[in-house]
Amino acid sequence: MRPLSVTELLTIWERGLAAFPFERALAILSVACPETSPAALARLSIGRRDAHLLQLREWAFGSELAIMASCPSCCQTLEVTMPVAALRVSADSAGDAVGNEAVNTSEDFVGSLMLQDYQVHYRSPNTEDVAACAGLEPAASRRQLLAHCVTDARREGISVSAEDLPEDVVQKVEEHIAAIDPQADMSLDLVCPECCRRWTEGFDIVSFFWTEIDAWARRILRDVNILARAYGWRESDILALSPVRRQIYLAMAQA
Repeated sequence: MRPLSVTELLTIWERGLAAFPFERALAILSVACPETSPAALARLSIGRRDAHLLQLREWAFGSELAIMASCPSCCQTLEVTMPVAALRVSADSAGDAVGNEAVNTSEDFVGSLMLQDYQVHYRSPNTEDVAACAGLEPAASRRQLLAHCVTDARREGISVSAEDLPEDVVQKVEEHIAAIDPQADMSLDLVCPECCRRWTEGFDIVSFFWTEIDAWARRILRDVNILARAYGWRESDILALSPVRRQIYLAMAQA
């Protein structure tokens, strides 16, 4: 895996404008991991995928995240600055280290449990599983995802489908699935400075990274437009400039 260039980020942004979030995640990883096939990347557990996206985000925009949240009690808007490292699960828990090397596409995290008369074997979800649930209503999506992740279920030794598992068993299986791939369930512990309300809010690196890419791309294209009009330069020449030189030229063009 390697950092993304300015041109690659712009290409990813353009292709991802009308895409589903899971498609955007795979588009980012496919460019950053040319040594790994898109099919193999789609089979990464969600936690492994998101760990790599966190690293790519840090390489692209720095080691701190500016996170906006709204207090559920008083609706006060919070802006929290958090280091990327605070959202990383340890390498041992996540299953592999993340860095400037080939992506680990080893087997999914797996587990099993016994509850009541049921024995259930399961694995962690991946992007292929999420893609299969695209467009479904939340309740149907939840059951569909479970059906993909339950590899075997039996009641008193007799095979049953995931759809036939009772709700209390389903809830316990979902808890176990979340526990085996903790990087897939990132959350923030927040405190409102106005009313002191404490709460936990989920954090989705795919949507967060994409929002940053979108804002950055639109800003870069505005810069390209200004410099092309002022100096007659090609887009590729402007993008090849360092950010510092680009800003100096922008300041002179707008003086």
